[in-house]
Amino acid sequence: MRERFAALYTAALADVLDDRGLRARTLPPEIRPLAPGMRVAGQAFTVAGEPSTQADWDATIRKTLAMLGSVPADHVAVYATDHDRSAHFGELSAVSLASRGVAGCVIDGGCRDTRFIAEEGFPVFTRFVTPEDSTWRWEVTATQVPIEIGGVRIAPGDWVVGDEDGVVVVPQDVATEVLEEAERKAARENEIRAAVRAGTSPLEAFERYGTF
Repeated sequence: MRERFAALYTAALADVLDDRGLRARTLPPEIRPLAPGMRVAGQAFTVAGEPSTQADWDATIRKTLAMLGSVPADHVAVYATDHDRSAHFGELSAVSLASRGVAGCVIDGGCRDTRFIAEEGFPVFTRFVTPEDSTWRWEVTATQVPIEIGGVRIAPGDWVVGDEDGVVVVPQDVATEVLEEAERKAARENEIRAAVRAGTSPLEAFERYGTF
């Protein structure tokens, strides 16, 4: 399923979810790929955190490192940080996850070491970039619990798909049906694209194919 989700584009998935009445499944548009061309697909490994003034840097970073070490291969680490200042992810975190086959990372928060991560080729989607480290200012509070980002509820195991347009979250309990419908939609849109290029008007194409 991960390869099939990765072959799709997020707009097709968003449209299928809309048609099903699931209209709060796209993450805020401020969460963008760290570098052009980055794409990600996998099941969510959720991370929750909160702002915290730390007196014990060592204890805090150990919690973060333990979290990073628990993300399974082929999953996407999804952070709900509740923190809008510091970098919650950097190069060594990316190298660690990439070396174990983790699919990528989506952060409702900050990232740093952007050039090195882009060179590594590890997919990261983030709200902002900053050189400031979060360890003195933020801490992990839980993993593998339901989280919320921009009104989108994300449960462990939900499917997370990101591309140049943004990030869509597909609930696990409808993932197979949404995937199949999105594949059919993408194939139909290929036919529409060819018809429009051949001179078919937009309205005629819509009436013929039932979508546009």
